Amino acid sequence: MILQRNMILIKSVELNGLTTDILIAGNRITRIAPQIEQPDATLIDGRRKVALPGFMNMHTHSAMTLFRGFGDDMPLMPWLEQKIWPNEAKLTYDDVYWGARLACLEMIRSGTTTFFDMYHKLDATAHAVEDTGLRAILSEACFDHFNPETAAKSKRNITERFKAASAYSERIGFALGPHAIYTVSGELLRWSIDFATDHGVLMQMHLAETETETQWSIEHTGLTPVRYLRSIGVLSPRLVVAHVLHVDDEEIRMLADNGVKVVHNPASNMKLASGYRFKFKEMREAGVTVALGTDGCASSNNLDMIEVMKLASLLGKVWRGDTEALGGEEMLRAATVAGAELTGLDVGVIAEGRPADIILIDLRRPELTPNHNFVSNLVFSANGSCVDTVICDGRLLMQGRKVENEDETMEHAAEAAYNLIRR
Repeated sequence: MILQRNMILIKSVELNGLTTDILIAGNRITRIAPQIEQPDATLIDGRRKVALPGFMNMHTHSAMTLFRGFGDDMPLMPWLEQKIWPNEAKLTYDDVYWGARLACLEMIRSGTTTFFDMYHKLDATAHAVEDTGLRAILSEACFDHFNPETAAKSKRNITERFKAASAYSERIGFALGPHAIYTVSGELLRWSIDFATDHGVLMQMHLAETETETQWSIEHTGLTPVRYLRSIGVLSPRLVVAHVLHVDDEEIRMLADNGVKVVHNPASNMKLASGYRFKFKEMREAGVTVALGTDGCASSNNLDMIEVMKLASLLGKVWRGDTEALGGEEMLRAATVAGAELTGLDVGVIAEGRPADIILIDLRRPELTPNHNFVSNLVFSANGSCVDTVICDGRLLMQGRKVENEDETMEHAAEAAYNLIRR
């Protein structure tokens, strides 16, 4: 069970370069000012700590923690077809619950308070999110493999899942998750974006991840992936696309003109050798919202958004040969504010009246010393282990790097993973 909401007072913490107090009542930040007194509040010592908005991991497959280190060093399609999909077919509700709960634990410990998930057995992931206290947008991975009967079944499943989503807490949102253009028919993609538009939800999918996907798209549709989606009417402000490595300037303009949001996943892109020339700068200049994600633990192999910020920045610098490209401030924005823009959630900043999603970074660490430039230290020197405290929706989820029931979570998740592979 997660801790119940209470009044929380963070004393003498650094926020935007100034030392201040932050008062939380219920799930909102009610006051930010020096020397706040609130005798009945839970006190948190913020000295030598920096307050930041919780990180937002905008593309992952949370229960794939169960496959961490399984099937490494393989190309994307053989990896999916030989290692991942056959074993995912054996997943039980409990497997996904414990895999997702392990992911939630890992995200809490590295400062993520909101994530956008695409996986199987959505109810199990929702259960894990409810139990751990995070904020999430959840989508059920959808495949029809161009089979009309499977497509009809997928439509029924999506409709039922959407109706059931009203039972979740306000911290959990529903989205659609068609996998990719090579696993989902154009007819189902069109139906899905229409459903998303009609019901005011998001739809996330993988797009333009590999050169192989682009070749497949040209062979089967006569168009590159982005142009194909435009031709069938799927590009939309409701659409979120992950990876988007293999696109040209005209396709970037198509994404911008249609309000499509993009999630950059540098770790998995490199590990699966999908590509590294992600056009972050070009997309941002065109007006595309670009957020960051880890992808799943089978291909990343962790859920540490601080590491993602560093990788995204370094990759963007090296392929351009430009040391000034993609600095730390822009990466921090991509890990916080851009996630809020993508989801439409009222988070991503620390301000009075906003939801209390706050993390505290411990400055008493060698890699953060000296502190000439905190954001530079955070992005280029640190990792998730520098996160000391996590508050999500006004609930204290971690303090002093201690999370409730963490040993139990790791033991159950490891057991579920070993049993799954044995099956």
